[in-house]
Amino acid sequence: MSQPKIVVLGAGYGGLTTVAKLQKKLGVNDAHITLVNKHDYHYESTWLHEVAAGTLHHDRGRMKITDLINSAKVNFVQDTVTAIKPDEKKVELTNGVLEYDYLVVALGFEAATFGIPGLLENAFTIGSINQSRLIRQHIEYQFAKYNNESVQKQERLNIVVGGGGFTGIEFLGELANRVPELCEEYDIDRSKVRLINVEAMDTIMPGFDPELIEYAMNSLEARGVEFKLGAFLKECRPDGITIEQNGVREDIPTLTTVWAAGVRANHLVEESSLEDNRGKVEVDANLRAPSHKDVFVVGDCALIWNKEIDRPYPPTAQIAMQEAEICAHNLIALIKGGELEEFEFINRGTVCSLGEKDAMGSIFGGKKLFGWSASVMKKVIDNRALFKIGGVGLVLKKGKFNIFG
Repeated sequence: MSQPKIVVLGAGYGGLTTVAKLQKKLGVNDAHITLVNKHDYHYESTWLHEVAAGTLHHDRGRMKITDLINSAKVNFVQDTVTAIKPDEKKVELTNGVLEYDYLVVALGFEAATFGIPGLLENAFTIGSINQSRLIRQHIEYQFAKYNNESVQKQERLNIVVGGGGFTGIEFLGELANRVPELCEEYDIDRSKVRLINVEAMDTIMPGFDPELIEYAMNSLEARGVEFKLGAFLKECRPDGITIEQNGVREDIPTLTTVWAAGVRANHLVEESSLEDNRGKVEVDANLRAPSHKDVFVVGDCALIWNKEIDRPYPPTAQIAMQEAEICAHNLIALIKGGELEEFEFINRGTVCSLGEKDAMGSIFGGKKLFGWSASVMKKVIDNRALFKIGGVGLVLKKGKFNIFG
């Protein structure tokens, strides 16, 4: 009997965690495993806001895939997926075609622009290492340029962040710490710099405890962040944005708009013949596509309902890694025999960073953390994620240990 072919698309949290467990539990003769990724590295997507703000070097946030996999058990293919053909059990790449017996779709997210005019063309997004590096370089350029013009342009020092969710707030926390350093370096009065958060809802961090939200806002406002809540972004231009708040329109001049207000699953899912719900696959209890039982979907491309609140679970690293554990178990069961497991999310808490020394969140059944203790817990969570995909060696090489900031 020939070895079953497992193809895993994407080396993010979901894909890499799946591969890590498969290579640990399957022997070299049990299956032929192929991991496909556009780049030759995995990056910690939960650290991208630090790279974008310039508080973390981009090389610290990424790691070679070949250092994380067992090449005797896993074949790594660096290529771009162009089409998923589940009816033909094939995946098309830029440079070839892969056939599979079992497929794991873990292609991650793309920015959702909601049809806002000019957003796609003029706003930055925190979606990859390279996009984050571009944001950092762009912001530094604006500061460097400010005092090198005969007429100083305020729009160079106005930084707008669209979205008051996890990514937007964590990015603002890093920026609030980074801006004073940039001001000192480029001889700019801190009071001239505006950090503006635009959020359509009447609160940041929806779903968080009000006390935690209040703490986050107070922390960021104390460091110069302005909040425009209940404000809708109506247009994004190269030199500014237009928002509408309480029926009143306002133009804000800026050369830096960072969009962090929504994500969608990779477009290839919707373009495939997989049955989708607004671009995501509403997987069954075993994390398989209902229309194709040989296709597993994890991470940002999977839709799983939280029955307690009748809403889908948000796409987080925590849930992606838990999905990957079950996905890998079920693949092993199908190949070696055994019972399939149903996915059940275990909420171990959520912590939002507000900068190097500050954070807020809840853990262990709702225990609230603020400030330094929350910041320490955030580092523990980050290190745990590294351990899951690369063991102790990766934690020692890339982990966060400076708990005193």
